[in-house]
Amino acid sequence: MRGAHPTPPAGVTYEKDGPLLRIVGETRGFVTGPRDLGVRGRELDELIIRQREFFAARGERVEWKIRGHDEPADLTDRLRSAGFVPEDQETVLVGRTGELAVGKPVLPECVTVRRVSDEADLRRIGAMESAVWGIDLTWLATELLGRITATPDEIAVCVAEADGEVISAAWLLFYGDSEFAGLRGGSTVADWRGKGVYRALVATRAALAAARGVAYLHVDASDDSAPILRRLGFRAITTTTPYVWSPDQPGN
Repeated sequence: MRGAHPTPPAGVTYEKDGPLLRIVGETRGFVTGPRDLGVRGRELDELIIRQREFFAARGERVEWKIRGHDEPADLTDRLRSAGFVPEDQETVLVGRTGELAVGKPVLPECVTVRRVSDEADLRRIGAMESAVWGIDLTWLATELLGRITATPDEIAVCVAEADGEVISAAWLLFYGDSEFAGLRGGSTVADWRGKGVYRALVATRAALAAARGVAYLHVDASDDSAPILRRLGFRAITTTTPYVWSPDQPGN
């Protein structure tokens, strides 16, 4: 599950720098690599600084995604020294689609779940996410639309609605012939939490993955989502932490 979506959306490019994959053209830059980068000491510092300076020249933030079992062991210390700041740690969970796609989700009578792709629906998702998190996430609509336009068979976006209002949204990413598909999103309006909406969106996406013959679902789960997913049968395999450098951080 490391690396990137097989087909980049319009305006997004993939670049290699030694062992790293650099993704350019999204809301913020993204860097990822293999479990062991294969470089140490000064060579590793130079690799880190190249990523920072590349995105500094573009005036953009960049995220370097680290897993809990990555090597070398001092990678995170060296990222911090270069000005990368850790965000919240998440738990990497894996579940079997066959176990998760069993039975029809039980929802409150007024709630419906459907798959969407129209720009208007995607903008409603961006508005809902912005309201839930209290920050501007309207750019999500553009990002999702770009993925759907570029590779409609590699993404499935679902919403839960109550009385015409989007109360939760989540999407599923397919990775070519991989045995894994990735769960993303899942934010739910506060008044609708604890009512089975999030679980229904998981089951809906599991059914879509099972229909494609995908064996496993993968998710980087927040502390809020991880307990729900564990109860559904997901198993923790490691952790992941985004290390972010931003040109507007103090000292930059």
